[in-house]
Amino acid sequence: MDASDIRPAFEFKNHDLAADFHRPGVLYEKKPARKPDGTVVPGIYNAWITLDNPSQYNSYTTDMVKGVILAIRAASNSRDINCIVFTGSGDKAFCTGGNTKEYAEYYAGQPQEYRQYMRLFNDMVTALLLADKPVICRVNGMRIGGGQEIGMACDFSVAQDMARFGQAGPKHGSAPIGGATDFLPLMVGAERAMAACVLCEPFSAHKAYQMGILTDVVPALKVDGKFVANPMVETQRQFDEYGRMVYGDFKKGEAAREAKALVARGTVDLSMLDEAVEALCAKILLTFPECTLKTVEELRKPKLEAWNRNKEDARDWLALNMMTEARSGFTAFNEGPKDDREVDFVLLRQKLAAGQSWVGSLHDEIQPKGKK
Repeated sequence: MDASDIRPAFEFKNHDLAADFHRPGVLYEKKPARKPDGTVVPGIYNAWITLDNPSQYNSYTTDMVKGVILAIRAASNSRDINCIVFTGSGDKAFCTGGNTKEYAEYYAGQPQEYRQYMRLFNDMVTALLLADKPVICRVNGMRIGGGQEIGMACDFSVAQDMARFGQAGPKHGSAPIGGATDFLPLMVGAERAMAACVLCEPFSAHKAYQMGILTDVVPALKVDGKFVANPMVETQRQFDEYGRMVYGDFKKGEAAREAKALVARGTVDLSMLDEAVEALCAKILLTFPECTLKTVEELRKPKLEAWNRNKEDARDWLALNMMTEARSGFTAFNEGPKDDREVDFVLLRQKLAAGQSWVGSLHDEIQPKGKK
């Protein structure tokens, strides 16, 4: 039977919040759903919500946050949607978090404004956790900071293996309490969550998969017409007593130089990532929709409960922090030179230990010396 032969049994109500839910920087597209064999299913679609700010690594502005909320709601209400695919434009980044330019130039020093912004951010995370369709994060590039947090709010994550993951809060004047401190302990355990959130050291897609925050990881680097695994990741062929393989990044030496040369020769091709995402959507297609949604809702509960328990306290603290460390951190990142976007942490600790107040010259004294 063709979809055109199927007629609604009655006139549907419209449950959307807005007639036009499109916002600048957020793309919404309904792509035809496919069966596992690739056959197009007439009348059924997957909703692709794309963060479209590639020049700023798909960091989300205030308007983009509104667009994501409305797009998720629209996809949830669409009776012909199978899955939601949440992704970013290009191949450099899924999302690197909030737009630091907007943070530095508008919200820094304005806690009452940032509090309102954080209401929108919280609503975006909640929208992902309450979506009435399974949500797949298509990790097309870096998933850092707030980008990592909204990615972990999704139900599944599929990544290309050149992508990088991690938190940035304590390095740039914030705390990763927009989801990371809620979700990571549940997903990877307390010790690894502690290391990820406090040390802010980015890690590879292979390590993210091994940690348990990815459903699948696929190659994206093509060299001489063939896909190759990320050469910047060294697989240590040893296992601990639990059978865990450890992945580490090349830091220096001849192996690192050879890996970088191979990357320079290649090009990034996301076709395998798209195939993996489509395959996951197709598997979900061949299930009872309400049974699937109930299963997803039950499995979301630990994340949702942790999120609801902490999100309002987090919002209050993040707003007030815009008067001190966040103001300095985001200013440094926005105005510092490309190779120096962090404050002088040692000097800051010395001045605070000596009793210097944030009210005064402290903010300026700890900024990078080679500001733009």
